[in-house]
Amino acid sequence: MIVVNTDYIDDEKLQMIGIAKGSTIQTKHIGRDFGASLKTLVGGELKGYTEMMNEARDIATERMIDDALRLGADAVINVRYSTSAIMESAAEVMAYGTAVKIV
Repeated sequence: MIVVNTDYIDDEKLQMIGIAKGSTIQTKHIGRDFGASLKTLVGGELKGYTEMMNEARDIATERMIDDALRLGADAVINVRYSTSAIMESAAEVMAYGTAVKIV
């Protein structure tokens, strides 16, 4: 599966199929959350949350690819990510793009 954030694939003619999407909601356990709140007092990267968001993007991307395959696509173009806070310490990550068939 080709996944790109451009609206084309070099030297390929594309037939648009539809929107492919995938999402996940992730949270950290209370111990990590407490540690992160202490870290805000001194500053610096919240590595636990960085790891959580990287994992969430990976999961959302895989779900988007699965959705594109279900639609019969060969590729997903114009891929974008969005995030939103669902509640304290929980975030949704969505991956979406245009599912296309290479013709």
